[in-house]
Amino acid sequence: MARNGIIKTSRHRLELTMAFARPEFLVSTDWLADQLKGNDKGNDVRVFETTVFLHRGDGGVRAESGQAQYETGHIPGAGFLDLQADFSDNDQPYRFMMPSAEAFAEAAGRHGISETSKLVLYDRLGSQWAARLWWMFRSMGCQGAVVLDGGWRRWTAEGRAASTDPATYAPATFRPTPDPARFANLAEVMAFIETGTGGGSCLINALGRDQHSGEDGGQGYGRAGHIPGASNVPSGELTDPETGLFRPAEELAGLFDAAGADRTQRVVTYCGGGIAASNDAFILAMLGYENVAVYDASMSEYAADPSLPLVVA
Repeated sequence: MARNGIIKTSRHRLELTMAFARPEFLVSTDWLADQLKGNDKGNDVRVFETTVFLHRGDGGVRAESGQAQYETGHIPGAGFLDLQADFSDNDQPYRFMMPSAEAFAEAAGRHGISETSKLVLYDRLGSQWAARLWWMFRSMGCQGAVVLDGGWRRWTAEGRAASTDPATYAPATFRPTPDPARFANLAEVMAFIETGTGGGSCLINALGRDQHSGEDGGQGYGRAGHIPGASNVPSGELTDPETGLFRPAEELAGLFDAAGADRTQRVVTYCGGGIAASNDAFILAMLGYENVAVYDASMSEYAADPSLPLVVA
């Protein structure tokens, strides 16, 4: 990466990166390709795919690991992080919940990741899975975690090499420094509903617009609508549908400004299970928002309680 976090790429991407308050959270395929050339020089870059596929049906939402697709071809040198198997608290009733610091550190170390690693995360589905792991690693003190802009889609569109060889990172020790403020719970959401602001906060739904309005009929979460007072910035609208790259910073800032996000307030994002919400949170962090949290259980918890209000509109 060039000085001041500016990625050497097209003029459009250069302007985009300069506009973000924290451009260092996002790296380009050009940057990664250069880093991989020097991986034998001790630069401690660790690349991992994070893909999960969600399948919706009458029985709810089923999650499928992207491990099989990873094995058919991935970025050379990349390992695979299984979010559901290794980086979720599966003793909780809701999917993808943040594990304890001890469990997280054990899983990270087993994959060869330390808290000082330069950790590059990507997925095949628009970056929200990479953003979820980014949010988790950042919350545990890994300040070198970054997201690959455009992910696997961008990498292959540029005709770059793929590999079926597994990663060979040696086990490491991960020393976590948890930041619990990066996650919100139901009590905080209820405080928001009861006061209208939650003591000076903004609640943003990262699900699609039909899910926010309730037009989808509550598919996947049992009840339709959104949490009272929440605004809507769909995770799927953060990237360019043609390229898979994140949209220009000024466009993204406009989406969150319109949703009522204020840099002087706490911003809590939610979705179905904390994944799309992490993508919104990632962009808020890129834009310079410093007090952002993900409601980890999100609609999986909230919609399951019929006594909790939802708005259909």
